[in-house]
Amino acid sequence: MPNKKENIENLQKKLGEVLGLERAAQKAVDELISMKLLKSNSKDESREIQEEASNHEEKIQEVASIFSEDKDVQLDINKVEESAKETEEKATNIMKIYLGEKPDTSEALEFLCLAEGGEVAHYEVLQTICSNFDNKKALSTVKSILKEEQRHLTRCIDMAKSVVS
Repeated sequence: MPNKKENIENLQKKLGEVLGLERAAQKAVDELISMKLLKSNSKDESREIQEEASNHEEKIQEVASIFSEDKDVQLDINKVEESAKETEEKATNIMKIYLGEKPDTSEALEFLCLAEGGEVAHYEVLQTICSNFDNKKALSTVKSILKEEQRHLTRCIDMAKSVVS
């Protein structure tokens, strides 16, 4: 069981990671559309997911703010932002490597599945970390986002399957 200091460090890191993933997801949708890899229905669904990612980004910033103002936690927003920036850069690089030189629609949608799966995993871990703190609002927010991310993953899988069926 991590001590209080380790819990705070884990919280800062994981909040930053989910922020970075949400930001990278928004950019990925724009890039995949500009590359003409997302068409009609998958384009519309991806835009909806992108909008929800923007909402998640705002909610996670609110959670970070809650913990930064908590006298028992005193979360360092700068460390959260450092982690977010690093994670966003990594996720963007992963997309470029995954898609390669001549990606097709199937690869683009499968990458979105990969990204959403990563977000689900990160939110699962963040939920566990948040449960170590006595803040019901923050935990409730993370649980709510996790449910939406699980739906995003299902939607992405359905889109990827529809392209090949």
